[in-house]
Amino acid sequence: MAKLHFSLEGNSFGEFVLNKERMTIGRRPTNDIHIDNLAVSGEHAVIVTIGNDSFLEDLNSTNGTLVNSKPIKKHVLLHGDVIKFGKYELTYENKIQQKAPPSHGFENTVVVRPTKLPVANLDSQSKAQVAEKVVVNVKVNELEDQPQISNQAPVPQAVASQATLAVLDNPKHGFLEVLSGQDIGNKITLNKAMTTLGNSAQEVAVVTKRPHGYFITHVSGTSRPIVNDQSIGAQAHALSDQDIIEVSGIKMKFLFI
Repeated sequence: MAKLHFSLEGNSFGEFVLNKERMTIGRRPTNDIHIDNLAVSGEHAVIVTIGNDSFLEDLNSTNGTLVNSKPIKKHVLLHGDVIKFGKYELTYENKIQQKAPPSHGFENTVVVRPTKLPVANLDSQSKAQVAEKVVVNVKVNELEDQPQISNQAPVPQAVASQATLAVLDNPKHGFLEVLSGQDIGNKITLNKAMTTLGNSAQEVAVVTKRPHGYFITHVSGTSRPIVNDQSIGAQAHALSDQDIIEVSGIKMKFLFI
């Protein structure tokens, strides 16, 4: 499990284990990591941990956040990174990363702006052509499980197209259908490890795809995502088919069909 080693001018003040999916850092005592110093904002930054990776985001703090002496807004943490708030330092330790560095970055996520995916109106040939494309105007993390194929004959092109179409229509895939706003009716295919939703000026959430289902987690902002008219907590919230999600004032329906 990843840790943060807390120090001031070379003097150690202990460590924090990143045992929660979302941990806030700031001057207010209510933060998970409390730094009582005027150089630190009330809620200065947040660390979101998903699997073996942790992501740091500055919450529009007054004095900013430095990682390895460089100012950051969002940053995927690597073993040995030094996070600095004024004179205070948090050194990130992740022994798993020493053997296998992370293959994706938090900077590759942006506000979701989907484009239309009129799959129902396409013929079989057109579906096959778009089956492996995510028709969404959004960059998401590229971490995906890669199938291991060995001792198998090459798959004919016609068969491959049918298999690709089956992936598109796989009932175990998750989707988000936009229910409000200018993009109403559009669909987002949740086939990536993480998809970030929201507006950085208001509220940001991330939907993660895991072997046992889909989860939504609050990342930043004063408001939290709403699922079925209930605000979610600080921890990841499991999604079920037909759940109604609201992030940054935009309503979406989660489909697991």
